[in-house]
Amino acid sequence: MAKAKIPDPLARRHLVEKGLAPEKALAIAEAYLAEDRCVEAVDFLANAGGEERLAELRSRAVEEGDVFLLRAVADAQDAPPDREEWRRLAASAESRGLERYATEARRQAERGDD
Repeated sequence: MAKAKIPDPLARRHLVEKGLAPEKALAIAEAYLAEDRCVEAVDFLANAGGEERLAELRSRAVEEGDVFLLRAVADAQDAPPDREEWRRLAASAESRGLERYATEARRQAERGDD
């Protein structure tokens, strides 16, 4: 399979809106992931049915304290983070010096529904 090119922002939006064949969506997702652009890969992974990769990204978000990535993956999976997941993400963010992310994750943990 040919290497997928990362689309520009406008083309990306159009591709996400119109939907793609799963193989093409996965190729674009992999191109984003190769550039460590995880949040941008999420919609394409969801389109491709890449549940295993989405689960990996969800774990990565918690481990790295990345609030934006966790929200993107949770939305794609239609599975909101629970309190414990937010707490783990807060601890990870705090340990990495990401105070804004840690504060937001703690706020979400306090208001989350188990």
